[in-house]
Amino acid sequence: MCGRYVVKKSTLLVVNNLVKKNINVDLEQDNFNCSPGGKYPVIKSATNGKYLEMTVWGIKPSWAKEDFKSLHNARLEGIDTKISFKKLLINSRSVIPCSGYYEWKKSDNKKTPHYFTRVDDQDIFFAGIHDNGKFAIITREATEQNAQIHNRQPVIIHKSQINNYFNLNNNAVDFLNNTKPPELKFFE
Repeated sequence: MCGRYVVKKSTLLVVNNLVKKNINVDLEQDNFNCSPGGKYPVIKSATNGKYLEMTVWGIKPSWAKEDFKSLHNARLEGIDTKISFKKLLINSRSVIPCSGYYEWKKSDNKKTPHYFTRVDDQDIFFAGIHDNGKFAIITREATEQNAQIHNRQPVIIHKSQINNYFNLNNNAVDFLNNTKPPELKFFE
């Protein structure tokens, strides 16, 4: 699961070079506490190219009642059969850039945050979906190393794979299942 992440200016500058258009994203703003409900930079794709746009973290399905809590994560397992997500996975894929993310380890009624980054210190790109100005991060079972902290982790794609993820001719579930996550490091 992913409940908090970090976006540094350095990451935003890299991402801005990957897109054709920037829609109101301030490239000079570090954010060390991106949390559900906030508005953050997300890469989206259109017929004329990729663009970066501020988007609210948490999708509320069209069928949901008013008091329904927004969904900020979507499990890769079964995402293509869930009524809330299957059309979005086909037509509304997004990539969420970040510098690192947090997971909490539970032990003895206590939660300890751990900060994850790539071992090679490169930027992280979460696979996501979006709808009506809102997004969700796709998650998967954690790798063996990361499972010491939490049983879920975001689906991470490499920068070089972004166009392949946006290619609607590719089956997104197959593509994401066959994407090897980068090696991560973490600390308290």
